[in-house]
Amino acid sequence: MAFELMAPLMFVGLAVLLLLGYPVAFALAANGLLFAFIGFELGMLQPELLQALPQRLYGIMANPLLLAIPFFTFMGLVLERSGMAEDLLDTVGQLFGPIRGGVAYAVIFVGALLAATTGVIAASVIAMGLISLPVMLRYRYSPRLASGVICASGTLAQIIPPSIVLIVLADVLGASVGDIYAGAVLPGLLLVMLMTGYVFITSMLNPAAAPALPPEARTRRGAALWRHALLVMVPPLVLIFLVLGSIFAGIATPSEGGALGAVGALVLAAVRRRLNLKMLREALDSTTKLSSFVMFILIGSTV
Repeated sequence: MAFELMAPLMFVGLAVLLLLGYPVAFALAANGLLFAFIGFELGMLQPELLQALPQRLYGIMANPLLLAIPFFTFMGLVLERSGMAEDLLDTVGQLFGPIRGGVAYAVIFVGALLAATTGVIAASVIAMGLISLPVMLRYRYSPRLASGVICASGTLAQIIPPSIVLIVLADVLGASVGDIYAGAVLPGLLLVMLMTGYVFITSMLNPAAAPALPPEARTRRGAALWRHALLVMVPPLVLIFLVLGSIFAGIATPSEGGALGAVGALVLAAVRRRLNLKMLREALDSTTKLSSFVMFILIGSTV
């Protein structure tokens, strides 16, 4: 077997294992070990290479950069469980309500804001889907447009800082997390602009697919609406500015910025009187599961 064929065959082997339903982390590790033994049998690799594996695993577990993952995950989960997503969607939906496609615009902007506070795709998509999809369908939005906007805006958490994916990428590339975060801001904003542009064109070409909210659905108007919008939107924006600003300015490391964000999320939840033992336990439980999920994938991939 030619050495050049090993990489394509490993890719095919990984695809087969994933399609068989094995977890990603275990599929990665098993695929690596399988082709390691194939390489040993064909004389392409030496068995002594496996002696480095324990040190590689220890290096992952001892990496201080990866501490940012549970911190940012916890921050996002606390904010999501404190009702921030519901309040933001309701408020921004009221602001854009008179415009055709207003709820879709609200979903995109809130998706970008949630991405900047959670960094976790699952949290954004689930929150947006549960809250906004029934509202959009109730007001006769196209199901295709509604589900597409929710899924697309939910995945903004993959690129808008503090993305967990970007932390892992920085560790793999040996690059600065601050530099990668700074480089991801413009593409993230460009994606938001492209999504809003798509909704605008769709609402112009097919107004029935993205109607405006009826007057009876707009419960707040005028100065009262703007005051409520400031109260709802300013606190998470200040938290985002403090966390990302401290990282960009070099004042704090990603782990320290994540810790700051976690404390800030607890403070915001307490101010909103939604911080309780049950919510805290749920956030800690989900943080442990999601962080373990990421760490196991890193361990599997290093094999």
